[in-house]
Amino acid sequence: MSFENIILWIIFGALAGFLAGKIMKSSNGLIANVILGIVGSFVGGWLAGQLGIATATGFSLVSLLIAIGGACVVIFVARLFAR
Repeated sequence: MSFENIILWIIFGALAGFLAGKIMKSSNGLIANVILGIVGSFVGGWLAGQLGIATATGFSLVSLLIAIGGACVVIFVARLFAR
């Protein structure tokens, strides 16, 4: 993973965390959702690559959707551990 891709996933992760928090109706605060979103964007990018769904490079709608999907997964898992 190149440096540019890492920066991309951090930026998309912050946006994805915010949007995933809204989608998942998360009671976490904004900062927590952004952090979970950054982690989730890496998870989503890795999963998409492993599944051969898409190569998420550059700023695109596909990359954003992958990041949001990964963020939703991470927020869901975080809820499981919080219980």
